[in-house]
Amino acid sequence: MRLADHTTTTAQEAFEDVEVAVLPVGSTEQHGPALPLGTDFVLAEAFARTLTDRDDVAVLPTIPVGVSEHHRQFHGTLWTTPETFEAYVSDTLESMASHGIQKAVVVNGHGGNVDALARAARRLRGDETAFAPTWNWWESVPDLSDDLFETEGGHAGPAETSLVLDVTADLVREDALDRAGEGAPESWGTNVHGARVGFDTIDFTPTGAVGDPTEGSGEAGRQLFEAAADELDSLVDWLGEQSLRALFPEAHV
Repeated sequence: MRLADHTTTTAQEAFEDVEVAVLPVGSTEQHGPALPLGTDFVLAEAFARTLTDRDDVAVLPTIPVGVSEHHRQFHGTLWTTPETFEAYVSDTLESMASHGIQKAVVVNGHGGNVDALARAARRLRGDETAFAPTWNWWESVPDLSDDLFETEGGHAGPAETSLVLDVTADLVREDALDRAGEGAPESWGTNVHGARVGFDTIDFTPTGAVGDPTEGSGEAGRQLFEAAADELDSLVDWLGEQSLRALFPEAHV
């Protein structure tokens, strides 16, 4: 079910069958000259949408702005602080818990959100409010990505480009893919003698992309999307089967 489509009355009825809430989160930030600013939240929302036909899942509205200040030198980027993002996610999941849904999966499309989401999940679990692991699509299919692409890439690289080509190809400026890869590094960040010296994206990529986006294709994106969506579906199955006693073990030691 998609929560926003319900009325308060029908939601009350539907919640009787819901085991897991799914919260898509992402960012509105630069993805080079070829991919849209909404890439991260569009992909998170697309993955979450695959679960809307399940009666035991409540898909919540997407949070579209995340922890993205490191992209601030590129036009169009929006961001919030890690503390604000963490609190917003926590409050959203706490409100679902107040309706009796204490299991959740945060479907995340942006690497910059990961630390804040981990802190939110740890606090919610420690308070016995909710159990809410983060699901990052890129961590669910690493072997497939390695098989499909020669370069590791990452931000606006071949994997992300492929997924956007599959999910919403009309938003990809394909004539700008060559330009996006010009001078782009093969991996994220810059290290000198073991120290990370690239604090902002502009420090190590002139275009905002990482990897060679011209390697991307809609066909590869379909393979990635289907494989990752299967992993997400299995994660929701697993979480739905767990008892709260097992998920909050500290309270029962």
